[in-house]
Amino acid sequence: MTATLPGIGTPDTEAAPDSRLRAAARRHGPVLALFGTLKLAGFCSFMYLLSSTGDYRTKHPRFGGGAHAWDVLATWDGWWYQQIALHGYDPKLVPVPGATGLITLEGNSAAFFPLYPALMRATSAVTGLGSYGAGLLVSIVASFAAALGIYAVAERFGGRRAGLAAAGLWAVWPGSGVEWAVYSDSLYVALAAWACHAVLARRWLTAGVLTFAAGLNRPTAGALIAALCVSALLSLRRREDGVLRPVLAMALAPLGLLGYLLWVGNRMGDLGGYFKLQSGAWAHSFDYGKQTLDVLTSVPVGKFDYLFAYPFTDVISVGVILLVCALLPLLLRLRPPAVLVLYTVITLVLVLGSQQIVANISRYLLPCFPLFVPLAVALRRLSLPVLCTLLGIAALASGSYAGYALFELGVP
Repeated sequence: MTATLPGIGTPDTEAAPDSRLRAAARRHGPVLALFGTLKLAGFCSFMYLLSSTGDYRTKHPRFGGGAHAWDVLATWDGWWYQQIALHGYDPKLVPVPGATGLITLEGNSAAFFPLYPALMRATSAVTGLGSYGAGLLVSIVASFAAALGIYAVAERFGGRRAGLAAAGLWAVWPGSGVEWAVYSDSLYVALAAWACHAVLARRWLTAGVLTFAAGLNRPTAGALIAALCVSALLSLRRREDGVLRPVLAMALAPLGLLGYLLWVGNRMGDLGGYFKLQSGAWAHSFDYGKQTLDVLTSVPVGKFDYLFAYPFTDVISVGVILLVCALLPLLLRLRPPAVLVLYTVITLVLVLGSQQIVANISRYLLPCFPLFVPLAVALRRLSLPVLCTLLGIAALASGSYAGYALFELGVP
C-alpha cells in the first residue's frame, strides 16, 4: 500500500489529469498541427489570388465583393447567416411580381438552418466580435473539430498514419474553401463525423444528440439520421447494446431536422413551405439526377448551355463527381460498418439527385468524409515527409480550385 499524508492525494491521483492532458496532446496535437498548417497555406494562397486579381472590388458586397479580400468570406450564403444572427427569422413565401421562370419567390432566410447563426450570435455576445468575426471563429473551431472526428474514424481502418492523411485530405478537398468562411459546412461535418464515430463506438445517446444537432444545421442531415436509425435497428436485431439506448437515439436523432421544417412550415402557413422556398427562390429541388446528368454529358464535349453554367467551376465539379464514383467502390471494398456506407450513399443521392448550381457540388460533397478513408489507407504507406509534401502542394493549389473558383468564378 502507498502511504499518504493528510490533505495530500496519492501520486496516481495527482498525476492523472496531467498524464491525460499529455496523452491527449500526443494523440491529437499532430492532427491539429497538420490540418492547421495545410488550411493556413490554402487560405493564404486564396487571399493572395483574391488580392492579385482585385475582381472582388468591382462586385456587390453580397455576391463575392467587398472592400478587402477577406470580406469575400462573408458573402453569398455568409450574408444570409449574418442577417439571421443579427435579426432572426421571418419565414415567408413572397411571390416575385410577374415572375414566370424558375425563380418565382423572393429569397428568405428561412432556407438557412438555425444552429450555425445561433452559435454566431452566442459567440458574438461572449467575445464582442461582430457577426463576421463570430461566424469565422465558429467555422474555424468547427473545422478543427471536424478534422479530429475524421481522424478518429479513419484511424479505425488504417491506424494513426491513415487518420493523419484523412484529416489532411479534409483540409485540401475540393470545396474546402468554405471551411474557413462564414458558412455552416465545417460545423455540419464536425457533428456528422463525431456522430458516426459515436455509432462505431456504440455510444448511442451521444450519437443521437449529435445527429439531433446536425439536423438543426443542414437539411442533408437526413442522410445521417437514416444511417443512425438503420445502425440502431441492426444493433437491436443483434441484441448488442440492449434496447433503451438505441431506441432513444432513434427517437432523438430526427427531432432537430423535423422540428425546424415544421416550425418554418407553421410560420409560413404551409407545412411544405421550406421545400417550396428552396424550389421557388433558389431553383433547388430533387430532380432524380437530371441536372447532374445534363452537366456530365455537356462539359466533356465543351458545351455549357445547361442551367446555371459556370464553366471553370463546373469542370472542377465534374472531376469531383468522377473522383467520388471511383472512391465509392474502394470504400465498399474495405467493408465499413453500415453507418458509414448509408451516410455516404444517401448523401451522394441527395446531392447528385438534385437540381442545383453544379458549381456547388464540390462543396456539397464535403460531408462525404468516409470517401477519404480508402485514399488515406493508401497514403499511409508514404513516409511522413512525403505525405506532408504532397498535401502541402495540394493545399497551396486549393487556394485556386477550392477557394477562388468557388467564391469568385462560381457561386458557393
